[in-house]
Amino acid sequence: MTKKILPFAKAICYSGYRDGQSPDNGEFPTYDQVLQDLLILRNDWKSLRLYGSDQHSKTILEVIEAEQLPFDVMLGAYITAEVCNENCPWGGLYSEEQLQSNKRHNQQQIEELILLANKYPKIISSVSIGNEAAVSWTDHLVPTESLIDYAKQTKSQVQQPVTFCENYVPWLEHLRPLADELDVISIHTYPVWEFKSIDEGLAYTIANYQAVQDAYPDKQIIITEAGWATNSNGRGIESHNVNEDFQQQYFHQLMNWAQEQHILVYFFEAFDENWKGSPDPLEPEKHWGIYNADRTPKLVMQN
Repeated sequence: MTKKILPFAKAICYSGYRDGQSPDNGEFPTYDQVLQDLLILRNDWKSLRLYGSDQHSKTILEVIEAEQLPFDVMLGAYITAEVCNENCPWGGLYSEEQLQSNKRHNQQQIEELILLANKYPKIISSVSIGNEAAVSWTDHLVPTESLIDYAKQTKSQVQQPVTFCENYVPWLEHLRPLADELDVISIHTYPVWEFKSIDEGLAYTIANYQAVQDAYPDKQIIITEAGWATNSNGRGIESHNVNEDFQQQYFHQLMNWAQEQHILVYFFEAFDENWKGSPDPLEPEKHWGIYNADRTPKLVMQN
C-alpha cells in the first residue's frame, strides 16, 4: 500500500499579483494586499501552493505567521532554463551567457527554498524544487540530472517532504530517475488544454492520475495543478469550451473525487492574474482564478 506522506486537505494554488505587479517587473504584492487575499481564502482552504522562493512568498509566510492564519504551505523554487528547448512554441532559445546566469539563479532559488523551509517549519509542510521544467513544450527546460541534484541538495537540508511539480506526461517518460529521489510525485492535469469537453474532464483527469500512480505504485501521487479556465481568445483553448459554469462543474466534480479518494489536489488557481500571457484581455492564461482579478467571486465561489 502506498504511504500517504501528505494528507488530504482543501488546497489551492495562490499567486497574489495585482494589476501592474509581476515577478518579471519586480513589483510584488504588499503585506496588506496579501492579508486581504488570505482573509478571502481562509474559510475555504487549508493548504496553499506557492511557486517561488522570492519576495512574494516571503511576504505570504510573514503574513501567515504574524496574523496566525490557519494555512500550511507547499513552497516552491522557481527555476529557469538551463538548456535551450527548440520544441517550445513561444521561445526557449537562449545565449550561453543567459543559461549560465539562469543556473546561478536556480542555485540561489534552491538555497532560498532551504532557508525558508527551515525558518518556517510549522507553516511549510512540503517543498517543490521546480515547476514544469521538464515537459517537452516548456520555455524553462532543466535537465533531469540537474533536477536530481537539486532534489538531493534539498532533501539533505530540510525536514519537509520534497517533490517536483510537472505535467503528468514526463513522469511516464523520462523522469523516473528523478522520482526515485523524491518523497512525493506531483502532477498537473488540464483536460481543457487537451481539447476535452467538460463532460470528459473529470474522467480524463482521473486517467492521468491513475497512469502515473500505476507507474509508481510505491509513491504517493498528488495533483498540484488542475483547473478550468473561464475565458479564452481561442489560443490553445477553444473559446466555446470555457466559462464560469464549466469551471464550477469541474471544480465540484474534481474536489468531491479528491475528498472521496483522500487525494491531495491543489486547484488552479485562487485569483485571475492579468500579467500572464499575451496582452490580449482574453488570453486564457489570465483566466483560471476562482476569483476575478478585482477579488470578486466567480460563479464557483458564489454557491
